[in-house]
Amino acid sequence: MKYDITKPSAPKMPTLGKGTECIRLLLSQTSKDMHQPLVPMLFPVLGAHFSGAEFQYPDLTWKELCGQMANLVAETGSNKGQLSNLVEAICYKFRLHDDEELQKLIEWQRQVKTKSANKEKPARPDVAFWFPPSDVTSAAFLQNAMACEALGNRTQYLNLPEVEMADRICGGHKQISQMLRNIYDRQRAGALRATADGITGNPLLRCNFTISSTPFATRKFYRNDLFNGTFGRMVFSYKPRTSRDGRIPRQGKYSEDFFRQLDGYLVRLDICKGQFIIPQLNKLTDHLAADMATLADLTDDDILWDCSKRALVSAWKAGCILWTLNGMSWTKAMADVVEWLVYHDLWSKMQLFGDLLKEGDTSTSEAGKSGPKNMLDDLPDTFNQAQLEALRTQMNKSKEGTKGQLRKWVFLKLITFSEESGLYSKTDKYLSRAK
Repeated sequence: MKYDITKPSAPKMPTLGKGTECIRLLLSQTSKDMHQPLVPMLFPVLGAHFSGAEFQYPDLTWKELCGQMANLVAETGSNKGQLSNLVEAICYKFRLHDDEELQKLIEWQRQVKTKSANKEKPARPDVAFWFPPSDVTSAAFLQNAMACEALGNRTQYLNLPEVEMADRICGGHKQISQMLRNIYDRQRAGALRATADGITGNPLLRCNFTISSTPFATRKFYRNDLFNGTFGRMVFSYKPRTSRDGRIPRQGKYSEDFFRQLDGYLVRLDICKGQFIIPQLNKLTDHLAADMATLADLTDDDILWDCSKRALVSAWKAGCILWTLNGMSWTKAMADVVEWLVYHDLWSKMQLFGDLLKEGDTSTSEAGKSGPKNMLDDLPDTFNQAQLEALRTQMNKSKEGTKGQLRKWVFLKLITFSEESGLYSKTDKYLSRAK
């Protein structure tokens, strides 16, 4: 494990080397303080450019690159607005497409209004918005999902500047959990209405979206959905409060040269059709799954283990996008980014919700302290069973789990046991990794 998510500082993003040139391009016009928080937010936007492509996950299922959801979290006035500027640049062709669709809709509405009551009304045109406005009702969202499916199985992408805007799309906050899970899992979410004016349909929900919010609004929005699968499906990118240095971050401009280079990458996503297997990415994902099990054993944290499973899927989808952007070839730098994405997502979740996941409710400053702790780190290099029992009691864990935890650590070769002294010692393998 390269990263320690039990620390209050964020896992440092790796150098964007060979194979990640597109990511470097996208960050080139954003301020440096936003580079790390913005990277996880890029993949739902880029993933919406795919249609007709499937990739095989290590469990042998085939997955499309829709269902990607990410939430950027930072204090007010922390430059979250740069995400919207970047999204508009990436999706400029979506806007051009949607402008033409909007004109069709406006013309149809004009014709309907000018027809007298006894005249036959024109049929609504087939229009599909790839980048709908953020203010969308649940009926309009469903109708657009039907149109996107009928007109090429396209993925619609939404960028929500405020997390509360998701309530309107989902039909109210009580429906948030069901809708977000259906979007992530690419389920059908149909509606049956009794009248012709209602929206009736049962499309597959192909949708990616990004959200921006403050820590307070984020905790309030998700606090009732931490244990039903909704929370784990969302990728979080948390930017902690920075020092008061009195410097205004500088942004660049999206020039013609920027869009020329961007078009060269986006066309690779547009023409990607068929089914693909990326052996190097799947091997990395298997390795990361083993690391997640080790991390959960070190912290004895089942919630962390549960969250890690979907964090792996989200990072794996990002890897599929990087592979496509790089001309369908794999590099070590891409592997480093995928690995970092897993740990950064988990770190963000624990910093924001650590106390709530322990069934507490204090503040974000206390959340990180209540998150998972590496229990082996808190023990001396040589220790006995009683010391681990005392540590578990201090962390509100049962003494009965002590022997099982020790057996796991011995099996993983993190510690050794001396029959002569009755003491456990950390192995060189663990000590070198923990540095």
